[in-house]
Amino acid sequence: MATRFLAKQILRHSVFASSKAASTSGDVVPKGLLAVYVGEAQKKRFVVPVNFLNQPSFQALMSKAEEEFSFDHPIGGLTIPCREETFINVTFQLNG
Repeated sequence: MATRFLAKQILRHSVFASSKAASTSGDVVPKGLLAVYVGEAQKKRFVVPVNFLNQPSFQALMSKAEEEFSFDHPIGGLTIPCREETFINVTFQLNG
């Protein structure tokens, strides 16, 4: 349970840092990172390393996004339709 809390804190920090950078640089995501929107009803923006795209567990999330949205993502960015907690668990395992 403590690891989930730590994962949330790390991701929130990266979200805060990216939103702070975006507010000063016009939504520019730093090189090597990718902005994704996660959630079922309300979407939250996360910034993750692009190397996650090569990981099978992240690709499974991408497949879910492809099934639901095809190539028409409603908010313009990559949208992953899963619970925030699921996304945090997957990305925590990839960071580990």
